[in-house]
Formats: sequence, C-alpha cells, structure tokens
Amino acid sequence: MANLETFDVVVIGGGPAGATAATDLAQRGHSVALLDRAGRIKPCGGAIPPQAMLDFDIPESMLANQVNSARMVAPSERTVDMPINGGYVGMVDREHFDEWLRARAAENGALRLTGTFEEIERDTDGTAIVRYRPGPGRANGDSERVRARAVIGADGANSSVAKQCVPGSDGMKHVAAYHEIVRTPANGGAADFDGSRCDVYYQGDISPDFYGWVFPHGETTSVGVGTAVPGFSLRSACRELRRRAGLDEVETLRREGAPIPLEPLRRWDNGRDVVLAGDAAGVVAPASGEGIYYALVGGRLAAEAVTEFLASGDARALKKARRAFMKAHGKVFWVLGIMQRFWYANDKRRERFVSICEDPDVQYLTWEAYMHKRLVRARPAAHVRIFFKDLAHLLGVVSPR
Repeated sequence: MANLETFDVVVIGGGPAGATAATDLAQRGHSVALLDRAGRIKPCGGAIPPQAMLDFDIPESMLANQVNSARMVAPSERTVDMPINGGYVGMVDREHFDEWLRARAAENGALRLTGTFEEIERDTDGTAIVRYRPGPGRANGDSERVRARAVIGADGANSSVAKQCVPGSDGMKHVAAYHEIVRTPANGGAADFDGSRCDVYYQGDISPDFYGWVFPHGETTSVGVGTAVPGFSLRSACRELRRRAGLDEVETLRREGAPIPLEPLRRWDNGRDVVLAGDAAGVVAPASGEGIYYALVGGRLAAEAVTEFLASGDARALKKARRAFMKAHGKVFWVLGIMQRFWYANDKRRERFVSICEDPDVQYLTWEAYMHKRLVRARPAAHVRIFFKDLAHLLGVVSPR
C-alpha cells in the first residue's frame, strides 16, 4: 500500500484534545490529518476556566457567556451561593467551540478528513494504516485509508482506538451523561433562573451518584444529569430538573448523551506508535466532571510526546504524555475522586457537602484552584481550618443548616 498518502500524524477525533494536538503538531511543521465524524456534538456543561483561555490562546469571542457565581442545591432544597470574586467561569457551546478548534487546526496546516474511524491496519513495513468510512456526501461509501507514522486517539470515552490498541482500556469507569440544550428564557422569565449563575443540584432523585446542572450559555442553556447507576432514567431526571429550575416550558433545541470518564487510564500508549488524549485517556476530573481544560492539556501533551517520538523513533517517548499529565494534575484528580466517592454517596452526605460549600475558606480555595488549575498553597491556615470543619461534619458534630 505504498501509494497511500502518508502523514507524520493522524489524529482521530476532533474535540478539544484532538484539535489541540493537531494544531500544535501542524505548527511544528509536521504533516497532520485530523479525522472527525460529521455533526458530532458532545453533551457538556461547557465550562472553561480563565487559565484555559491563557494557555491555549482562546479569544473571549468564543465564550457564549461568563458566569460569576454558582448555586449549590441540597436534597432539602436548601441553596448555597458561591460568588466568584474577581473572576469568572467561561461558558462555551460545544457545537461552535469544537468547530472553531478544528478550523484553527486547519488554518495551521492540518488536513481535515470527515469520516468514522474503523480500524488501524499495518502496512508491510509495519507503518500504521488508518481505515475510515467517509462522511455523508461522498458518492463512494467504501472505506478509505491513510498511512501514519504516529496516531493520536482522541475519539472519546468509548474510544475505538483505545479498545483496539491500548491494553486495559476496556475497563474504563464512566458515568452516563445526558443534557438538553434549551432556549434561555427572555428577561430571566423562569422561576429563579439567573443567566450569570451556574446551578448544581446535589439531589439523589436527580442523580444518585453525580449531580444535575443548569449552565447558561447566553442565548441557550445546558440542562443535564449524569450517573453510573445502571437503569437510572437520565431523561426522566432531566425532565424533573427542568421543572425544578423553571425551564420545563422553554423550547428544547437539541438532546445529546455520551459517557464521561471517571478516572485516567493506567496506560495511554501501545508501546509502538499510538497514544491517547482527552476522554479517550480518561482525563475528566472526578466530582466536578470538568473535561474541556484537561482535554486541551491532554492534547498538547500528546503532541509533545509524539513530536519526541517522531524525532527519536523511540516509542518510550509516548509514555511521557501520561507521566506529565499525572505529575501536573494527578493529585487534584485523587482528591476529587475521594470527594466524589464519599460526599456523593447518599443524600445525607450531599446535604452536609452543600453545607460545607457555604464556608468562605472552601469557596476561596475552590475558586482559586478552579481558575488557576493548581492546588492552592498560599493560605495554609485555610487548609487547616477546612480539615477540622470537614472532620466535624464527618463525625456529625456539625449539623447541616
């Protein structure tokens, strides 16, 4: 198959991870093909921190909205507001944001291919051959092929690349997520709806082990739920969430569902020429479900690892993507994982969790960590106070108010 077009890298999946990897590699002068399915929109609350804007050159024009507070809703319907002092959470609509990222990759020299990944084959010399089924509009529906010196699998939590190429990927833990994009009510017409605030519902009938969200995107709003409990009706829960949020009568624009990973895979590469990025590698933060920033980071680290691999031919370079990610963010993921397993276990604990969120130290450290993507070390006394407050809640010394 020597007559097939050969690329330095074929990136499979055009979400934030894949598009970022394709952009970075193309900017370095590599020949890159970016393969993505037509019409794919991932269900997502759409939140990105200011740090993402800085690190990945995202203009404010890509934001559909900026929110300046979050409201936590407890099982008892008690609410706790968490204002963001001196900052904001950016909100994007994935339909437009992902396409902008893909277009940027193309502007930097990546070739866009539209189609569905099928399989990685091998040429006679061992070079990877990516086989894919072309997207709609192609007269010939037969599979097409391109050769690749390296492959980045960024095709989501159900990654076909991971299942075919990376040992251990079949057991990825995930929650099922579902959201509905609705028309934002004019003039805040819905009961207690605030277009500058994200609402998070910690209620067992909305989600028995995760949460429900109402995230305003300007002209539209994402209303969604997630769970890992088999048989739980996400659509019914979303319908009830819309009722509680006063959004049951507004227009529904689209509905989407997909899995959200719960923890990074233990291995991201095949030891030869394939490395994973984004949801395919499992890089969604536990407890919060935040994935866009970590997908952007994962895409960049995959590009760096592949660049070194292409230069050296040493497949061990591919392992550096996971190693670098876990060094930078592994501790945060570990802490959030513990938090999710404990505080989301039942409504009694959720009630206490929302109560803790009222604490000024918790609010300060939460927003600082979110905005700057690091554990905050500047106020050790705050960490000590939170430790004892958490201990009091765990022992039942403090009752939720």
